[in-house]
Amino acid sequence: MTSTNTKNISPLPSYLVKRFKTWRAVQYEENRSWYQHLAEMGQHPRVMVVSCCDSRVHSMSLFGAESGELFIHRNIANLIPPFNANGDHHGTSAAIEYAVTVLQVAHFIVLGHSGCGGIAGGYHACNNTAGKTLAETSFVGKWLQILKPAFDRLNHENPDQTCIDELEKTSVLVSIENLMGFPFVQDAVANDRLTIHGLWHNIGDGDLYGFNQKSGQFEAF
Repeated sequence: MTSTNTKNISPLPSYLVKRFKTWRAVQYEENRSWYQHLAEMGQHPRVMVVSCCDSRVHSMSLFGAESGELFIHRNIANLIPPFNANGDHHGTSAAIEYAVTVLQVAHFIVLGHSGCGGIAGGYHACNNTAGKTLAETSFVGKWLQILKPAFDRLNHENPDQTCIDELEKTSVLVSIENLMGFPFVQDAVANDRLTIHGLWHNIGDGDLYGFNQKSGQFEAF
């Protein structure tokens, strides 16, 4: 054991321990051979999903996925920053690079959702809404600056809430535009090794919408 100061590390809450033991006794034991396969052979997911950190958004459940099927990266407001080899947003960019160049996923999904607090916060920050702006020192505030190009496309004659609702979807499209700025993504798409999908999930209704390039709209499945 290293000499790292561990005084701030606490025991896991008992309810999480109980849930783990239930998973271990049921889910793992019923699929032991599959987990052994994953451990020995590594992961080979076909799909990458960039989704929000929001605890209500669960892409594994949405697509009925099993362990090893989805490579998932979550961040505030499911954003993809512009390609910048010397930029600050390396966490998301690194995940994208690994998925496309190493795992060679076949499908890439950007998944937005209703009632996104990050999108709402980004809207008010871009709008300089009185009493709702974020501090310049805020990590969240700096991250949400990625929303500015999507914010600039909104019809600002609409009420704030209408704009926020629209920004949830517009930001998905701008994130995809940013994604296509990564050279290795361009190459994978050009060589038919990667398809890209923009989705938006209505949490309350349980509906899932996909962007239709022909109609220019998000349409329900």
